[in-house]
Amino acid sequence: MTSEPPAPSSARVAEPAPMGIAALCALAAIIGIVTGFGALLFRLMISFVHNLFFLQTISLNYDSSQFTPANPWGVLVILVPVVGAIIVTFIVANFAPEAKGHGVPEVMDAIYYKGGVIRPVVAIAKSLASAVAIGSGAAVGREGPIIQIGSALGSTFGQIIKLSVGQRIILVAAGAGAGIAATFNTPIGGVLFVTELMLPEVSVNTFLPVATATGVATFVGRLFFGPDPAFKAPPLTPLPNDLSSGAFTLLLYIALGALTGIAAAGFIRGLHLAEDLFDKIPGRYFRHMVGMAIVGALIYFLFTNFGHYYVEGVGYATIQSILGGQLVSVELLALLFLCKVAATSISLGAGSSGGVFSPSLYMGATLGGAFASILANLFHLPISAPAFAMVGMGAMVGGGTGAAMTAVTMIFEMTRNYDIVLPMILAVGASLATRRLLSRENIYTLKLIRRGHPVPRGLHANMFLVQSATDVMEKDVPILPAETLLDEFLLRPENRSVIRHIVVTREGRIFGVLRVNTRIRRPLAEVQSGVTLGEVAQKNFTIVRESEAMFDVITRMSRRDATMALVVSAQAGKAAPRPAHILGIITKEHVADSVAKTVNIYPG
Repeated sequence: MTSEPPAPSSARVAEPAPMGIAALCALAAIIGIVTGFGALLFRLMISFVHNLFFLQTISLNYDSSQFTPANPWGVLVILVPVVGAIIVTFIVANFAPEAKGHGVPEVMDAIYYKGGVIRPVVAIAKSLASAVAIGSGAAVGREGPIIQIGSALGSTFGQIIKLSVGQRIILVAAGAGAGIAATFNTPIGGVLFVTELMLPEVSVNTFLPVATATGVATFVGRLFFGPDPAFKAPPLTPLPNDLSSGAFTLLLYIALGALTGIAAAGFIRGLHLAEDLFDKIPGRYFRHMVGMAIVGALIYFLFTNFGHYYVEGVGYATIQSILGGQLVSVELLALLFLCKVAATSISLGAGSSGGVFSPSLYMGATLGGAFASILANLFHLPISAPAFAMVGMGAMVGGGTGAAMTAVTMIFEMTRNYDIVLPMILAVGASLATRRLLSRENIYTLKLIRRGHPVPRGLHANMFLVQSATDVMEKDVPILPAETLLDEFLLRPENRSVIRHIVVTREGRIFGVLRVNTRIRRPLAEVQSGVTLGEVAQKNFTIVRESEAMFDVITRMSRRDATMALVVSAQAGKAAPRPAHILGIITKEHVADSVAKTVNIYPG
């Protein structure tokens, strides 16, 4: 008789042995290299499509921070996004439906619901569809596509090498971080983006591969795009030096954050409202063409009345103009904010492919610039409109995506202005709090909620895993010989309407365990079945020591497919424990209760 039953022969499907951390980091480095070159190729495709569609030239030279010259087509520029819509719809419909939309929710869905599996074709289809969409004037960003492209590359590597689910998910996240870092030249922001939105847990084993891929991708990106930040901003003084003026200006930044939170909630709702409205239009080609015709008319209206297309593509030229102090008109800034919200919502709602990060930067910059200009004009306050625009960018991103740390860090990396960090932290916090009051879900998670796939709102440290077995175990455990009649046990007064866990012994040794719902079984005891505890005892238990951490207890229970763990005292030593050594038992219900208590420390 042994106290430790053999592991079950019909075990669940075994996962591949985990790859060593050094090898996983080497693989992540390869993903970073490939994603960095992928970001380059993606930009070149956008440049080719943009120059061909808007300027009727074949060229790969395109600076998105410069306004697009007048289109030779004249009023027919309205049809440019429509032609792009036809091509994008063909790619999405025939090769990868996942390429539709802004990409990040699909990556999160793959991480939490598909074991990190993303079809390899998604990388190709997403890059082609998004390049055509952005190049032909859709009001979307290029970061969502490159995130999805990098994630697909990471997933493909994980599937080819047949990694475990956990390590495949790490590579998916690493590819996502590499994509956003290479696109914006923001290595820290790339790591934080993944940490806040994609990694189910953060540890050395998950952080190192992500950091490796992100760093390598940034290096590759800088070889081609240069070391300069994404936006060039003049020297700014976000806060006055004296106490009273500085404190008052900080309050204004917080007010901007709250305003931006309202705008973020409106954008989230508007985007999904547009999706619902366009879904009612029959035919995927027709609905996409209708939507992009509206966007085309909008960019033509802005060009004929204000001299630039403004809302077409990623919109970096408008952002750069605001940060440089060239665009300060309150009326125009307010109009551009509304136009960008409408154009992005219509583009994605109708079926385009692209991200929401860049549009959020655009909306934040126009809103922040307009806010500062109004204050300066009405109250003659000595405040910097570019500084408020910069803070507005971070607040809109943080409020809309829910990635607060990412927003603060990325705007700092994209502008290299450290003085802006303090007001931005406060504004992002105000924006996020305001948005959550108006919209519980962010722009990524709401899409998943709508398809019935909720994801965690935050990373909780598994605090229960560091508890010892004695912290979790149930101590009131009857230890009874196998010859005891089950009917006799049920009729005892202390066993009324409770769940009882019993340790069954035979000849002074641990024989088995039993879980009895006395509420159900007690009325049957009057029948006197004559069944003994030994006849119904189960052998699917394991033995753990009182000092063992719950991490080890859960691992042991999982590997042996045990329903209970018997906790024995240290006096048992290494020999087979006796019934007298038993201190308590741990069931799966006890584990669940322990998890709930630690999660409730930080209620969502």
